[in-house]
Amino acid sequence: MKKLFVLGALAAMLASGTALADTSGKKIAFSNNYAGNSWRQSMLKSYDVVTKKAVADGVVAAADVFTTADQEVPTQAAQIQNLILQGYDAIVINAASPTALNGAIKQACDAGIVVVSFDGIVDEPCAYRVVVDYVDMGKQQIEQMAKFHPEGGNLLEIRGLAGTSIDDAIHKGLEEGVAAHSQFKIVNSVTGNWDQTTAQKAVATVLPSLPDIVGVVTQGGDGYGAAQAFAAAGKPRPTIIMGNRQDELQWWKEQKEKDGYTTWSASIAPGVSTLAFWVAQQVLDGKTDTPHDLTVPYLVFTQDDFEAALPNIPKGGVASHEYTQEDAIAAIKENMK
Repeated sequence: MKKLFVLGALAAMLASGTALADTSGKKIAFSNNYAGNSWRQSMLKSYDVVTKKAVADGVVAAADVFTTADQEVPTQAAQIQNLILQGYDAIVINAASPTALNGAIKQACDAGIVVVSFDGIVDEPCAYRVVVDYVDMGKQQIEQMAKFHPEGGNLLEIRGLAGTSIDDAIHKGLEEGVAAHSQFKIVNSVTGNWDQTTAQKAVATVLPSLPDIVGVVTQGGDGYGAAQAFAAAGKPRPTIIMGNRQDELQWWKEQKEKDGYTTWSASIAPGVSTLAFWVAQQVLDGKTDTPHDLTVPYLVFTQDDFEAALPNIPKGGVASHEYTQEDAIAAIKENMK
């Protein structure tokens, strides 16, 4: 009778989708290649809040964070190899390159380590990827520009961190958007590293040589810096796509109050780091049928709703969302359809 009871309980657990593994003794490491802007700082803060509670609650034994001293691929590859040697059960990674880390990622997988990449993803097949459709985010910027400036005009592009999957994908989306709206032309491209100060300096350097600009297309963390550069140069204020940063949205609010200035804002929520953590925990917990590619929506603000969100964004911070274990389970289920 006892044997039948155990088998019945086991069948019930399988039917309900309840995992059979226990992750309380598992250690998850976070390999991060960059922390030099408000988005990355918000990402790390959200991760810290969620994972500290997960450790305190006994969900996992450890959730340690490792940020490289520079942005170089070899540095992060060496870091991953060290994490393998330290015996971590899973590695959550925001990667410096989608391809150049694949050797180290494969070593981790071969050692039985679960690897979940997000934001800066890796394309090694054994890894999991938590992504937004960055190509679509780039295309949507041009779609919005076409609404604001149906006659078209010259655009300035501000790119992100060179070599990352995010930078490549958003740039591709912008190119596809311009191909669909030939009234626009990207006349120059500068590197802003998703950072206001860097973006301001880069834009200021090229402004004297640019023709009239109707719009600035961006990657997030660079909109306010671009606005400051145009203002300092005494140039007409263009339509600048924003990236959900508090200083960008505050500037947008001030411009809207002054003369009805209109734009659009989009970015991935920095708290997606917490979703990657929970996905890793779920795979360790026995959800081995989790899809290797999990797509989540990006966060958009329009002329009608950004002001309501602004008071909830910390000064110097980014609009975000911290994910729960239940969110991860729901995302996995949604992506299995």
